[in-house]
Amino acid sequence: MTRFGRAVFITIILLTCVGCDQISKTAARNHLASSQPVSYLGGIFQLQFVENAGGFLGLGSTLPSGPRFWLFTLLMGIALAGIVVVILIHGSLGPGDVIGLSLIVAGGAGNLMDRMLNHGAVIDFMNIGIGSLRTGIFNIADVAIMVGAGVLVFLRSQRRRRRWIPS
Repeated sequence: MTRFGRAVFITIILLTCVGCDQISKTAARNHLASSQPVSYLGGIFQLQFVENAGGFLGLGSTLPSGPRFWLFTLLMGIALAGIVVVILIHGSLGPGDVIGLSLIVAGGAGNLMDRMLNHGAVIDFMNIGIGSLRTGIFNIADVAIMVGAGVLVFLRSQRRRRRWIPS
């Protein structure tokens, strides 16, 4: 894949994921912010509005606002830009690697946009589980990040497996 092709691919994934993420967060704010959690599939899937000032599962939410800004906004923005540069200049990345990294960037960009528009907080609204065994509350951007990471882990395991299988 050429550098231009990777740039187009990143742009498509970025616009699609960030667009879906921001639309879903707007809907969550408009329809869930002032209501009780809504359950579907016998409580397996729940919608519940939360503003998360921290990172994954609220980690860091109790930090003072200055360090939170530096960690979750500024440093995250720099890290995401760095990943984009790696995708664009690292010619040996395969299509799967580009997809995985682009999904991570897109999810990170969605949450970063949220932090910039929502006074440092991210809107989370989905929860999955059975009984007391539940995930944390998450959003579409978090799903993109996890799918991207899953793609990269899967590709790495496939490459490792091929090295160990005798010809």
